[in-house]
Amino acid sequence: MDVLAGSATASSSYPHLLISNFYKNHCSSASMAAAPPPQLLQWKYLPVRIVEARAKSPLMCIMTMSLKRPINYANYSKIKKKLRLKKYAGNLHEVIKCSEKIRRHIFVFVAGLMVVMSASLSVSSIPSWALTEENLLFLEAWKMIDRAYVDKSFNGQSWFRYRENALRNEPMNAREETYMAIRKMLATLEDPFTRFLEPEKLTSLRSGTRGALTGVGLSIGYPTQLDGSAAGLVVISASAGGPANRAGILSGDVILAIDDTSTETMGIYDAAERLQGSEGSSVKLTIRSGPEIKHLDLMREKVSLNPVKSRLCAVPASGKDSPRIGYIKLPTFNQNASGAVKEAINTLRSNNVNAFVLDLRDNSGGLFPEGIEIAKIWLDKGVIVYICDSRGVRDIYDTDGSKAVATSEPLVVLVNKGTASASEILAGALKDNKRAVLFGEPTFGKGKIQSVFELSDGSGLVVTVARYETPAHTDIDKVGVIPDHPLPTSFPKDEEAFCNCLQDPAYACNKVELFAR
Repeated sequence: MDVLAGSATASSSYPHLLISNFYKNHCSSASMAAAPPPQLLQWKYLPVRIVEARAKSPLMCIMTMSLKRPINYANYSKIKKKLRLKKYAGNLHEVIKCSEKIRRHIFVFVAGLMVVMSASLSVSSIPSWALTEENLLFLEAWKMIDRAYVDKSFNGQSWFRYRENALRNEPMNAREETYMAIRKMLATLEDPFTRFLEPEKLTSLRSGTRGALTGVGLSIGYPTQLDGSAAGLVVISASAGGPANRAGILSGDVILAIDDTSTETMGIYDAAERLQGSEGSSVKLTIRSGPEIKHLDLMREKVSLNPVKSRLCAVPASGKDSPRIGYIKLPTFNQNASGAVKEAINTLRSNNVNAFVLDLRDNSGGLFPEGIEIAKIWLDKGVIVYICDSRGVRDIYDTDGSKAVATSEPLVVLVNKGTASASEILAGALKDNKRAVLFGEPTFGKGKIQSVFELSDGSGLVVTVARYETPAHTDIDKVGVIPDHPLPTSFPKDEEAFCNCLQDPAYACNKVELFAR
């Protein structure tokens, strides 16, 4: 069969066999006639191209030819006619064999691809090692961080790669080794508020939010001074009536050592665990209070975290109706706080108060939902707080006034550097909604929110899940809520001293116009 060669690179829009490689000869017709006809070779198979990467080129059966010299069009017409008449009869079986070969290559390729894919899927579905119970506990902790942590860059690392490397390289043959692997994982986040809790410590944390714990009654934090003079851990507040409070420890004092162990590089939660212990046991503290260094030996006891103390204070006046101020001291946000505040307001109102003072000094925070509920008591409407993550505002807590109790009486809020966390949310909401006037000093500046998650074995994770902004979109982290007016350092800190101060014109509180408006 006389057929010209097909193009191996032909587009699929053209016939499978193309007539190509013609050379136009501009010689005379005589010289063309004298030339012998072109010699056509028999079919032969070149190596079939298996589908290239991404299968861009179709499979082809290739036929080759060799021309001894250029073809003239007169001879070409004879070849064309011969092709038409013979209908490929001479080499029909070769064409069929070529087609079968293409189909065979396609079948082998597709079948091989399916086998490879099947094997690959089979291998990927089966881990290269058997996951143990300890591995599964580690993965449970990893998933909680992956799902809940506020920083989705995970401090600039590949969180998935860390998981794979830890499962391969970290020893997890016993429960304590697994706990150590979890702590090591959390340490890579460089977030002091995201931490691991063993089962007994999780139980202790929950008991603290319910209103009581065994220790010395201190709330502590990291120093905020930039001059390096506050190496150690700073006292945010001392629970009224607790061992630390009776020993004279004040907000702003610095804990230099606990049981002769320096706190210079100690985390606040490690320190908190050292301060807590069994009732009746003792703990040694080295405290710096101003220029003075104190060495104290305190006895641990059950510290009751009474959420609210209140008192009616009458202010002497020359007129018939003397001002009556309701003083409310809120030292913490446990699960009873909002109900206790509401009860105190109603009791004071029954005694015809004219104004309220809400004292948040040395309130180191507590349960976030309780802070929101207490804000709703004082506000008739408005935003309470914006919850934000790495992408911006994620949620908004506001109120429509349905839970409001006291929205009309003048309100003063007292704050200091011991005012932190949930109490800062409350103070910021009351200030930005112009519901209250703030007196005191800038607050602590803890602008992040943590949630507690329990793992399957009873241990837990405390995870930073969000940061917050006040209704005026102020990020108070490491800055604090800035009060409207200062307070003198001698301003009283408890309800009895506050009332006595109001009744004596010579005392500091009468020099402060708390209700000037």
